[in-house]
Parts: sequence; structure tokens; C-alpha cells
Amino acid sequence: MCFIECTEKNSRSVSQELSETILTMVANCSNVMNKARQPPPGVMPKGRPPSASSLDAISPVQIDPLAGMTSLSIGGSAAPHTQSMQGFPPNLGSAFSTPQSPAKAFPPLSTPNQTTAFSGIGGLSSQLPVGGLGTGSLTGIGTGALGLPAVNNDPFVQRKLGTSGLNQPTFQQTDLSQVWPEANQHFSKEIDDEANSYFQRIYNHPPHPTMSVDEVLEMLQRFKDSTIKREREVFNCMLRNLFEEYRFFPQYPDKELHITACLFGGIIEKGLVTYMALGLALRYVLEALRKPFGSKMYYFGIAALDRFKNRLKDYPQYCQHLASISHFMQFPHHLQEYIEYGQQSRDPPVKMQGSITTPGSIALAQAQAQAQVPAKAPLAGQVSTMVTTSTTTTVAKTVTVTRPTGVSFKKDVPPSINTTNIDTLLVATDQTERIVEPPENIQEKIAFIFNNLSQSNMTQKVEELKETVKEEFMPWVSQYLVMKRVSIEPNFHSLYSNFLDTLKNPEFNKMVLNETYRNIKVLLTSDKAAANFSDRSLLKNLGHWLGMITLAKNKPILHTDLDVKSLLLEAYVKGQQELLYVVPFVAKVLESSIRSVVFRPPNPWTMAIMNVLAELHQEHDLKLNLKFEIEVLCKNLALDINELKPGNLLKDKDRLKNLDEQLSAPKKDVKQPEELPPITTTTTSTTPATNTTCTATVPPQPQYSYHDINVYSLAGLAPHITLNPTIPLFQAHPQLKQCVRQAIERAVQELVHPVVDRSIKIAMTTCEQIVRKDFALDSEESRMRIAAHHMMRNLTAGMAMITCREPLLMSISTNLKNSFASALRTASPQQREMMDQAAAQLAQDNCELACCFIQKTAVEKAGPEMDKRLATEFELRKHARQEGRRYCDPVVLTYQAERMPEQIRLKVGGVDPKQLAVYEEFARNVPGFLPTNDLSQPTGFLAQPMKQAWATDDVAQIYDKCITELEQHLHAIPPTLAMNPQAQALRSLLEVVVLSRNSRDAIAALGLLQKAVEGLLDATSGADADLLLRYRECHLLVLKALQDGRAYGSPWCNKQITRCLIECRDEYKYNVEAVELLIRNHLVNMQQYDLHLAQSMENGLNYMAVAFAMQLVKILLVDERSVAHVTEADLFHTIETLMRINAHSRGNAPEGLPQLMEVVRSNYEAMIDRAHGGPNFMMHSGISQASEYDDPPGLREKAEYLLREWVNLYHSAAAGRDSTKAFSAFVGQMHQQGILKTDDLITRFFRLCTEMCVEISYRAQAEQQHNPAANPTMIRAKCYHNLDAFVRLIALLVKHSGEATNTVTKINLLNKVLGIVVGVLLQDHDVRQSEFQQLPYHRIFIMLLLELNAPEHVLETINFQTLTAFCNTFHILRPTKAPGFVYAWLELISHRIFIARMLAHTPQQKGWPMYAQLLIDLFKYLAPFLRNVELTKPMQILYKGTLRVLLVLLHDFPEFLCDYHYGFCDVIPPNCIQLRNLILSAFPRNMRLPDPFTPNLKVDMLSEINIAPRILTNFTGVMPPQFKKDLDSYLKTRSPVTFLSDLRSNLQVSNEPGNRYNLQLINALVLYVGTQAIAHIHNKGSTPSMSTITHSAHMDIFQNLAVDLDTEGRYLFLNAIANQLRYPNSHTHYFSCTMLYLFAEANTEAIQEQITRVLLERLIVNRPHPWGLLITFIELIKNPAFKFWNHEFVHCAPEIEKLFQSVAQCCMGQKQAQQVMEGTGAS
Repeated sequence: MCFIECTEKNSRSVSQELSETILTMVANCSNVMNKARQPPPGVMPKGRPPSASSLDAISPVQIDPLAGMTSLSIGGSAAPHTQSMQGFPPNLGSAFSTPQSPAKAFPPLSTPNQTTAFSGIGGLSSQLPVGGLGTGSLTGIGTGALGLPAVNNDPFVQRKLGTSGLNQPTFQQTDLSQVWPEANQHFSKEIDDEANSYFQRIYNHPPHPTMSVDEVLEMLQRFKDSTIKREREVFNCMLRNLFEEYRFFPQYPDKELHITACLFGGIIEKGLVTYMALGLALRYVLEALRKPFGSKMYYFGIAALDRFKNRLKDYPQYCQHLASISHFMQFPHHLQEYIEYGQQSRDPPVKMQGSITTPGSIALAQAQAQAQVPAKAPLAGQVSTMVTTSTTTTVAKTVTVTRPTGVSFKKDVPPSINTTNIDTLLVATDQTERIVEPPENIQEKIAFIFNNLSQSNMTQKVEELKETVKEEFMPWVSQYLVMKRVSIEPNFHSLYSNFLDTLKNPEFNKMVLNETYRNIKVLLTSDKAAANFSDRSLLKNLGHWLGMITLAKNKPILHTDLDVKSLLLEAYVKGQQELLYVVPFVAKVLESSIRSVVFRPPNPWTMAIMNVLAELHQEHDLKLNLKFEIEVLCKNLALDINELKPGNLLKDKDRLKNLDEQLSAPKKDVKQPEELPPITTTTTSTTPATNTTCTATVPPQPQYSYHDINVYSLAGLAPHITLNPTIPLFQAHPQLKQCVRQAIERAVQELVHPVVDRSIKIAMTTCEQIVRKDFALDSEESRMRIAAHHMMRNLTAGMAMITCREPLLMSISTNLKNSFASALRTASPQQREMMDQAAAQLAQDNCELACCFIQKTAVEKAGPEMDKRLATEFELRKHARQEGRRYCDPVVLTYQAERMPEQIRLKVGGVDPKQLAVYEEFARNVPGFLPTNDLSQPTGFLAQPMKQAWATDDVAQIYDKCITELEQHLHAIPPTLAMNPQAQALRSLLEVVVLSRNSRDAIAALGLLQKAVEGLLDATSGADADLLLRYRECHLLVLKALQDGRAYGSPWCNKQITRCLIECRDEYKYNVEAVELLIRNHLVNMQQYDLHLAQSMENGLNYMAVAFAMQLVKILLVDERSVAHVTEADLFHTIETLMRINAHSRGNAPEGLPQLMEVVRSNYEAMIDRAHGGPNFMMHSGISQASEYDDPPGLREKAEYLLREWVNLYHSAAAGRDSTKAFSAFVGQMHQQGILKTDDLITRFFRLCTEMCVEISYRAQAEQQHNPAANPTMIRAKCYHNLDAFVRLIALLVKHSGEATNTVTKINLLNKVLGIVVGVLLQDHDVRQSEFQQLPYHRIFIMLLLELNAPEHVLETINFQTLTAFCNTFHILRPTKAPGFVYAWLELISHRIFIARMLAHTPQQKGWPMYAQLLIDLFKYLAPFLRNVELTKPMQILYKGTLRVLLVLLHDFPEFLCDYHYGFCDVIPPNCIQLRNLILSAFPRNMRLPDPFTPNLKVDMLSEINIAPRILTNFTGVMPPQFKKDLDSYLKTRSPVTFLSDLRSNLQVSNEPGNRYNLQLINALVLYVGTQAIAHIHNKGSTPSMSTITHSAHMDIFQNLAVDLDTEGRYLFLNAIANQLRYPNSHTHYFSCTMLYLFAEANTEAIQEQITRVLLERLIVNRPHPWGLLITFIELIKNPAFKFWNHEFVHCAPEIEKLFQSVAQCCMGQKQAQQVMEGTGAS
């Protein structure tokens, strides 16, 4: 033993080959040493500790970290095999990439696992009882003391039996805990037993409970995704047990091993294991296949591989491992093909379902034959397991065709024409026609010839075939050609037909024809299951082929080989399923007749068949696709279907009697196969089920309409009784006619009660279940009731009919015979014969009537019974409606969402029209009665419908309210406008609303919606203004009614409205007012509309669209006119396209586009470029994806489970520093749940988590409102419990996504997540409005900001991009867009970490412009409130907060305020003096300000006074190009001469007081002219002063403005100058001189008074005061040249005079002020 351990330890340090040999040896030695000895009888076999088996030699699969997270358009591809962090779970990188092939994951065998005792798994003794193992049956094991059934064939269970007495510590288990973290737990005995019971069923034989491999796999799939913990535990337990068992597979008997192989392969095929476990499973199969050819484990590998062969294309490197196995060429041919193509990540071009023959498959087939399970498909795992070669037969000697279940091909590949499953043909190849098979190498050559056959090499290949194949093998070739080629390759039929012509071998042609007929017959007699598309495709293909090799070559199809007309008749009689096979087949056969000289129409044989098809085409209930087949055939044959002469063949009873069956299986001796009863079987009352097959005659045609028969008493029968006067008995004894009525009534009376009760009982249960299921999500009980009655009526009638027809026939006949016999007591033999004949005929004639009477009685009774059964359902719906909610069954809703595929999933709301059509069909065709189209009065009891039927319908209420409001609007229109087109349009709209109300279906609603949208777009402003307003209001009213959640809901309506906008005609598509109205009212899907608008501009070629887009952008984003919910994210693509057009048009841009783009850019582009796929794009896509709700079923539950798990992990003690340990474990769980598979799923996961965290906060805060005593700190902590955990998860994902050096991935992920949170916030803000809570969002942003600004190297490298992302986020959430978030927003942008990072830490001041933009966003929001002095309490708080932020900036970052002062002052209203002073007082920290109060301060001598300040705002951007051009021209040349006279009109924008002027343009003009003037003076070698600034074009403009503007304009102009009076610099000096010059040169005192006012109002507020402002005012009041104190406005009132005196004293000191005032006064 020591030797073994030493050897094993050393195996790690040697080469791979040697290591593998050592480990194999160790495993074998262990097996020998641990081999259990046979215990004495009656003694339990002792367990043994499992060895360090081959499993130990396999390290967990090292799947690449796939560090790229490359999808999510997250960019940055990464080199593989680089671990992004120590201890970080592998493969997180793949979180954002498509699943990569685990082929990379095969580790060298020399790296064994660390094995640990694994206490979680109840010890397996791994000991099979020795007796019985060699046999195939395993019977007898598990009897005796164990108390298990004698047929316990589960190898697992047998081994587990011996574990009970073992001590846990003696068990050394392989560490599967790394493969399944969730299996690392102790499963309870119940879980273990349940898991084992399922295994038991796989190995059982009937009559014991059995399960197929497919059923087990399906169950495992269900358990894996289950929300029930127990089911997930069973799943983990089963998989763990299966993997642990691997080492004992060699001890399994063949059959059990084969079944296990199919299960093992199925687990890989269905993707039930992922990540490490998948790698391990693939490794096991590879290991098995490496075992010697023909060994047990080799066959295990082959069977498992065959099961998951369709997945091989995903694992190219794995395929290379397989191909390198020494005996690879001995693998089954089709598997070789899959592996060879798999290496190139491809499927084989034709997916051949080859056969695999293993000892296990043969054993299984024999076992199944012994069990004689008729027509039971083998497990889908063994695709044709019963087929040993392509020509062997089924082992079972049944006539019915044994095929694999549909699953085997439906799951692998879609059943299309070129991938058809030929198992039916393979299985049915008859044993008696044993064909000589060529050797394998010849078979391969033949396959090669046909694989490479083409028109160009035809002759060469024919010669090759002749050389290769001997005469004796030609029958095999014919079989191969028809079965393996022709039947599944319709595209090559003409090629193969040419091949036959080139071969010129009549014998071979005959063989091919016979083989074709044989296969056609196999398919015609096969089991025609409803979904067997595969066999139908084969039959069509063979039909096409048959036509090509017979009709097309002018050879007949002989009646003895195939009777086409009889085939059609037989299919017609047998029903729709048979027709689905036969009609397309016949159509394909006849298709070739057009290429024939003999058989082309009007050949009588062809036309006769066409006439039968035409007759079939007239059948009203023939499936549409069959009608289509017939029409296509007529078109191909150039025939008009209406000109064909349909006969009466299908109704020909005589022909039917002599019909030779071609569709049922041929008779074998006397015994009939059970599956298809012979066509002559008649139905009896004891076996109603057989009524579904055809009777000897055509089923009796219904004679009565439902309303014809009165069932209130038996007298209702009398008027309808049929008495044939030609009956000989009545001619001889007319008095006997009166016996007839009594006999029929008695027969009915005897049968009516039992039949009615039985029919109702059976139909009721079925109907109730189905209706409850179909209408579980429908809130309208009347719809449910009507549907239930329709179905109940149909099922009850059908049930009664099949139950009572035969007994009635006998009963009437017997009653009549008895009546006749008692009337004619002494009847002669001849009379007796007449009586029997009469009784039989009368019974036959009146049976239908009696039957209908009983059926209708049952139906009438069934209705009220049904109402009783569903009464609770009806009440629940009514109750919900009274409470104002919409009923839907939550259990069904969850089940439908999780389990049902999209196509058949029930939706909340009315039942789908397609489903309702089924119920209408029930009403239309009641069995036994003539079809009716009168659905309104279906039956007697429904003639009086329930009183509340539609009255309380939600949708009706909404429509009614809408109608009332529309009528009120119409009444309010003055009579003079009654004939106005818009008034008429409103009346027409009302009519459509009324129609929609009456029909209440989606189609009518869609029509109404379209009319409302088009009406809105069509309205122009030419009409009467009031009427236009009313007109628009009415249309909006209709759209909002449809959008109501109780009607059609917002998503549906918005989608349809957007579709109308996109698809409507160009002449009114671009009505900007209407579109803006729809957008403002939340009626448009902005993402969809934005994309359409961007595309419709055609890069600038569609001028209309460009102009429209410009208007829309201006209204929605620039003017920000009441459409607060629209952000630039909503028009992302439109803006992008407009910018591109602007950039590429090189001066020919549409008028106004450059200016618009400049404004947009100044608003939105201060952030970063919008490169497609860049971070900004990620953020905007995240925002738009936050409003997508059609999540895949079960995703919400999955996300909720994962979030809960993460929160628990995060708060657990074992989470590790910064939660890294918890994170490692959690990423594994995310992988397992499939969350990291695609970008879309990740995005949805983040959205759902955000929503859930927010929801938890809302609930916690609601708790506080209900319970005011609750501690607010506790409530807040409760919210933070989840929010902080979620934030940490985001931070860790950002940190560890991609490689450490790949920053792109990290930043894209961060932007995506921030975008999602923003999107959720905006939506929440929109929906909840005043109920909106800031707390959760504030916490997410602030904690994330702190997490991502931690002092870590990986975060420092992306710090600037992180800050940019946050700036973008805050900008999108600016107060004008989300006013409810404003306080949190201000707190976020003023957080010390954020300010410090933005303004101090970021190098080269790159954060400054972004932070400036955020302050501008704040000022823009405050502006209207401050301008109108609407300072309510909330606004006061916000204003104070803003002042505080500015004070911090003034103290810590004055240079920032200096550089951006212009942009800030541009958006601060003129009356906000204190706010503006704070900004203007800033001066660089390295500057010492000279005291403005210094006597005789020489400002022009200061060293800083000639240095220009830095202004980082693009202030000229707002100037229209023409205006700027004229301005530059005037400054240089004083032309055009009209410039000054036009100046005022250029600056004025309206006549509305307070808003007359374009403030931004005035500010820009003043600063621009000032900077140009300074440059002009410097160019002349001077410096600005009172003397140098005069007599220039620059001063002309200023003087003109001072004189020409009105009071409002002049105030704005002077304010613009005062805004430049700051710290010592050239601008301050120039504008100080300008202000004083304008005062001195003013031609009226009004201008001087206004200059004084502008300066004074800035001085009388609290400090700080700008330095430039002080020196200007001191100069003004101190310098006698300005005669300031002489002006009247200084002395106009005592309080004004006092004010000036106190300001002068503050500025100059009391003494000096006194001197100045007196001196000036004296002078």
C-alpha cells in the first residue's frame, strides 16, 4: 500500500504519458486490493472505501478565464489563459462573451486533484453484490433482508445498500465539491431516496414503474431551474451520484451500462451541466473511448457520444482529442463524420442518423422484445438502438413500426426537408428480404461515390461504381440509394435520376423502383402520429422520386404497385391525419407528369386523379395546407382548379366496400396488429374509443339541426319519426305502424338517464379543466361562460352519441320485434322474417333521431351543471372588478411564464382570438347535428344570457367614459363650426369608438388607434384655434383610454402608435406639433421612434426629415418646453445623425443646423464623445433597456434568488476582505444560473436587481409611514442592507471584468450598469411622481462612487473614465429632467470625494468642464424660480444648498470659478445678485489683491492688469454666423453701415416684457467686442485707459447699445459689462473704464442712473464683493470728473441719499467719503 501511495505522489512530477500509466496502475491496484470477498449467505456485503480512482487524476476543468468579457460590445479582446486575479473564479471573463468551447479545458492528467474527505455525501460503499452481475437480468438482487422488490435493476441502489454500517471518516471521497459547490452539502435521506428512486425507474421493466432516459432528462431540466429547493437538491444529488458512480461503470451489466451511457450523454446534450462539471463529463467520455476497442467502457463512450454528437461542433478541441484516439477509425462511421466536422466547429452537411450497435443496445432491444411493449419507442438516447446495421430489422416481431421518439430528431435539429429522420425506414426493413451486404470498405466507397457525385463527373462515377460493386451487391446499393439518399435529399433527385440513366442497367432500375415502392408502403402503413413531420417529409420525397423515375420517363405507375385513387379515397375515409400524409405524396408524384409526353394533362389517368383531388379540395373542413398543395399542383400542371370536374368518388360506398387497404399495416396470418384496427371493424357501445377509426360504412350524415328537436317531453320525437311506406310488413298489416312510436320512445326512455349522466360526468371534468386553464388569465367571466358552454355542448353531445347509438339500434329493433310479435300472435315464418326485416329497417331509419334526442337532452342538462361548477370562477372575477382590479390567476401566470414556450403561452387579458376560434368551432359543429353558423343563440338555455354578461366589463367602461367625453366635446362646438372638416372628423372618430366598444376586440382597437393617430397628424393649425385645441384633446383622450392598464396597456399602445407614426404617409408624417404632443403625453416608444427618425434622414438626403428632426430636437431638448421626461438618451441616434450631417455638409448644412448642433453640443457634449459602442453609447443603451419588460420566463425569480444569495454572502462572516471570497462563490452561481451567458441576460439581471432593491426600500419606507414610532435609523439601515450589497457586487464585477490591464471592458460595464440605474430611476420618477423616493438611488450612486474611488491600483487606472461616467449619469439626471431627485442630486455633485476628484486629483484639469456642466444644470433649474422670486420652502432649501456649494468652491477652487465664470453668469438670472457675486469674487490663489480702498491706487500700474484671464467657455458659439460675420466686418471697417441700426432688432426676440432680449447673445456680444477692443489697443502699443478706449468701432457699438436699447435691454447690457468686473486683469480694467466712460458720455441722466443701479445693487448685498466692482464704484463716486454727487437721482429721496452715503463710507472710510461728498457738493 505504501508503495502505491509513493508512486502516486511522484506521478505529479513526471511526463504526462508516464503519469497516466502510473495513475492507471494505482487505480487497478486499488481495485484489486479493495475487491470484496463473497460474504457468507445472508450476510450483507461490507463496504469499502473508494480508491483514489481515475476520477482523482482529473483536476477540475481549467476553463479559461476568458478574460475578455468581450461581448456587450464591451470591446477589448484579451489573450486567453491569463488569470485576472488570484483566487478569482475562472471564467468570470466570459460573463460578457458567448460561451466558449470547453475544449480548451482538458488538463494534463498529471495534475491530480487535492482529495479531501467529503463528508457531505452519505458514503457509497461502491460494492456490487458479486452474484448476478454477469447476467443480463440482475433479478434476485435486493431481495431478502433488504425488503426491496425483486426487480431492482438500479446498479446505484445495489451498491448503496451496503453503506449503512460504515463509519463516515473511513470514507475518502473524490472532491466533487469543486465541481459542484451546491453538492457540497449533506443531503437528507428523503432526498437521497428520491434521487435513487428515479434511477431505479430507468433500469426497471414493466410492470414496475419505468421512466425513459428522455423523461428523466426532462425532469432534471425542470428540477435544475426549479424555484423549489427540494427539487434543486434532488437534481444536485442525482448528478453527484452519477458522477461518483463513474468509476464503477465497468462493473455494470451491458444493458444497464448502455442506459447509463444514454443518460450520461443526454446530460451533456441538454446542457444540464456547465463549467467544471461539463469538462469533467466530457473527460469521462473521452477516457471511456480511449479504452480498447470492443471493451465495455469503449461501448459506454460510443453510446454516450452518439447521444450528444450534435453538440460536438461547440467543442472543436475536444474533437481533436477524440480524433487522436488510436482506434478512432473503428468508431461508427457517422460519429467519425461528426467528430471530423466538429474540429472545424461545424455540423456534417447531412446529419446522418447512423446506427450504433453495442452489446448493451442489443441486450436492451431483447429485453424490450421480451417485455413486448407494442409500438413503444426506444429511449431517444439510442437513436435506432435496435438497428444493428442499416438493414437489420426490429427484434420485436410486431407489425407496427418501432421508431425512436420524435425527441431524438426534434431536439437535435429542426425537422426540415434535408435533415429528415429515416428511422422508420431503417427499422422496417423486412427481415425476409435479407440483402447481401458488401464489406465495410466497399460501403464506404459507395458512400464516397454518392457524396461526390455531380453532373460534371457523372460518367466517371458510374464507371467507379461498376468497378467497385459486384452484381450480388447491387440490391444493397439500390436500398442505400433509396433509403439513405433519395428519401432525405430531394434537391439531388434529378442528379440521381440522371445517374440511373447513365448507368443503363435495367435490372438495377427495377431494383430501385421496387425499393422505392417498398419504402413508400412502409411509410403509408407506419404510425401516423400527429407530429411525425419526419415520415411525412420522407413520403413526399419518395413521391417526388417515384414520379421522376416513372411518369417523367413515360413509365406507368401500375395499379398493382400503387393505386393512387383508392389511396386518396382510403385516406379521406380514415381522416385528416392520413390525408396529411397522402395528399402531399400524391401531389409530388403527379408533379412529374408535366415532364412526360404521355402522362401530361389531359392524360385520362392523370385527369382522373386530379378530379379526385378537386373533389377533395371542395371539402369545407379540409386543412388549408392540403388545399394549398392541390392548388400548387394545379399551377405546376398549368390547370385551373375551377375547370376540373370533381366527381363523386369520395362518397362512393360501393367502391369503399371493395377497397384494398394501402394505409393500414398488411395482414399477417390471422392476427391483426393492435395499433390499427382493420377497416371493417364496427364500433360497439362497450368500446367507445374505437369509434375514432373508420366504420364499415361512412358515418351517418347528420339529419337534424340542433333546434329541430324538442326535448321537453318524449312527444318531441313524434313529428320526426320515419315510416317507410314500402316496408312489406306495413303493406300487409298497416295497423302495426302505431307500434313504432311506442317502441322508439321506450328505447329512448330506457337509455336517456344513464347515457346523459355518464356523458355529463365525463365531459364536465374534461371541459372544466380545459376552460379553467385557458381562461385563467381572462378577467371577463361572460367570455369564459360562453366558451365553457360551447365546449361542454360539443363534448357532451359527442360522448352521448358514441355511448348510445349501438344500444339504441338494438333496443329499438328488439322493442319493435316484441311489439309486432305481441300484435301478430300466430305469425308464420314468412311474417316473422318480414317483422325482423321491418324492425331492422325502422331501427336504422330512426336511430339517428333517437340519438339526437338523447344528445340534446344531455346538452340541455349540461349547461346549468357547468355554471354550477364554474360559479366560484365567475364570482372571483366579479369581485376583482368591484375592487377595481383586473383578475388573473397568479399560480397559472407563474406556471405559464416559467414552463410554457412563447408561442403557446397564455397572456394576461382576453383569450387569444385563435383560441376562441376553437370554442366557436365547438359551437358550430355539434356532433350528430348539422353545422350551424348562428353562434349568437347557441342553445336553449343560452338564449337568456347572464344578466351581467358585458355590462361590467372594464374595457366597456373605459370606452363608455371615452364616448361620454367625446359627446360633451362635440356638443360644445359652436353651430357655426359644425360643418368644419375637423368637427366632422370628430364625429367620425366617435362612430369608430362606438364600433370598437361593441366588438371589444384587439383588431377594432387597432383600427381606432390608427384613426386617432392619423387624425392628430392630419390636423393643421389653419382651423379655428379653439376647435383645433378641442380636436387634439379628443384624439389624445381616445389614445389615453386605449393606453389604460385595464384596456390594452401602455406597452401595446405605445408600440402601435409608434408603428403608425413610422408607417404613415409622408404628407403628414412630419407634423412636429402632433408628434411633440404624443411624446409629451407618454404615447411614443422613444427608442423605436428615434431609430426610425435617424434612418429616415438618409444621411441628409431627405430634407423634410432633417428639418423635422431639427425642430423636434429643438422643442424637446433645447427649449426644454414641458417635456421633462425626454432626455438626450431618447433622441441619441437622431442627434448623432444630425451631427454627422452637420460635419459632412461642409458649409451647405441645412439652415440653422450648425447653431442647433452648437447648442446641443454645449448642453450635452461637455462630457465625452458619443462614439458608437463607446462608454456613452453603453450608458444610453442601458437607459433604454431599463424600460424593456418582456423578460424570459423565470428570469425574475432567478435574479431574485441570486440577489438574496448575494446579500446573505455579502453580510456573512466568511465573505472575506472586500467580499472577494463571497464574490468568487457567487460568480460560480451566476454562471450556473446562466446569467452570464449573454449581454442581454446580464443587462436584464442588473435591471431586475435594481428594481428589487428599490422596491425593498419603498416597502421599508411605507412601513415607517404606517408605524410612525418606528426608528428611522433602523428603517434606513434595512434599506442599506440590500443596497450596499448590490453596490459591492457592481463594484467587484467592474473591478474584475476582463484583464487587469483591459480598461475598456470595465468602463463599458460601469456605464451599462449606471445607464440601467438611471433608466429605472427615470421610469420610477415618471410613474410615481410625487410618491417618488430618492433614498435608494442616492445610496446606490454614492456608495458606488465611494467604492470605485478607493485607493486601489486597478481603480486608479480607470479613475478618469469612472468620473466621466458619473458626470454623464448626473447630467442625464439633471434637475430639469428628474426634479424629484434634485436634493439627492445636489448632495451627490457636492460630495467632498466627488468635488476633490473632479477638480483636484484629475490631472490637467480634465474634470473641470464636466463639473462646470453640472453646475450649469443646477443654475438652469433654479433660474425660473429665482427670476420670478418663487422661493417656496423646498426652493429655499435648494438655493441655500447651492450657495454653500459655491462658497466651498470659492474657498477651495477659486481658479475653477474664475475660468468658468462666463458660462455660469450666462444662466444665472440677472436678479440673483448674491449668487453671481460669489462667482465673480473668485481670484487665483497665487494672487494678492491690492486693497481697493488704498488712496490714490493706480490700477493701470498693477502688474496683473494687462494679463488676459482664462475663459474656458465658448461664448461666440451662440452668435448666428451672419451676425458674427457682420460684427467682425464692422469692427475692422465700420461696414456694413446698417450694422448699428440693426443691432437692437438682432438682439430682440419678442415683445413680451421681461423676455424681450436674447440674454446669451448680449453677454456674448459684450465680451467678444471687449476682447477684440483690448487686442486692438494692444496692437497699437497702448493699454486700455479712459483715453485709449474712445473713438473706436468697439466703443461705437457700446455707446449705440447704451443709447438705443430700452430700459430692459440696457439693464441686461450693463449687467453683461459688470459681469467682467472681477480680479485684476485686462478684462476687468477695460470694462471698468468702459462703464465709467459710458457714465461720463451719457446723453441722459437715465443711463447714468441705470449704471449706478447696476453697480449699487451688487454692493448692497452681503460680502464678498468683486474687486473690479469696488474699484469702479469708488472711482465713480470719488473722481470729480464724473460729478456723481451732483446728479438728481442721488438726492431724489432721503433714504436713497442715506444709502449712497453709507456705501461711500463703506468704500472709502467715513472721513474721505465726507470730503468727497462735500467737495463735490461745493464744486
